[in-house]
Amino acid sequence: MNEESSTVAGQTRDEVDRLVSAWRRERPDLDVSPLEVLSRVTRLARHLDRARRTAFAERGLETWEFDVLSALRRAGSPYQLSPGQLLTQTLVTSGTMTNRIDRLAAKGLVVRGPDPNDRRGVLVRLTDSGRELADAALTGLLKNERELLSALPDARLEVLGDLLRELTVQFEAE
Repeated sequence: MNEESSTVAGQTRDEVDRLVSAWRRERPDLDVSPLEVLSRVTRLARHLDRARRTAFAERGLETWEFDVLSALRRAGSPYQLSPGQLLTQTLVTSGTMTNRIDRLAAKGLVVRGPDPNDRRGVLVRLTDSGRELADAALTGLLKNERELLSALPDARLEVLGDLLRELTVQFEAE
């Protein structure tokens, strides 16, 4: 197949096919096959980031705001977590989390209250408007993500999800 061909094994060529082909031509001594997967993952991540930012912006949210609101929403009723639990779920520093909670509280999306099990502790609770906003943002996010994945049938998406899990599990501590 020549480099200008628009298909590879019956599939439309993409930019990654072109760059891999160029590297194989220029550096035949190297195995560039990792680029075929990871360059596509990187490109897909850019599209996903754009889709997420769009879904959140449509509801007046920043990505970090959705991260905190969704962690509280996933906690289930009464939709509250300690700041430490929020740190664990959002992977930010204590100072960053304090600032984020302050900003969300100023918007009326969360409230702080005492932890009944720890006199010194605080719990952050999602307000009704925070829950409604998290739910609306999730709905928009899932719509955008479905559009990104629309080229694959459900059976192939399941296989892809399984394969990606095999790759990511090595980086995740339980």
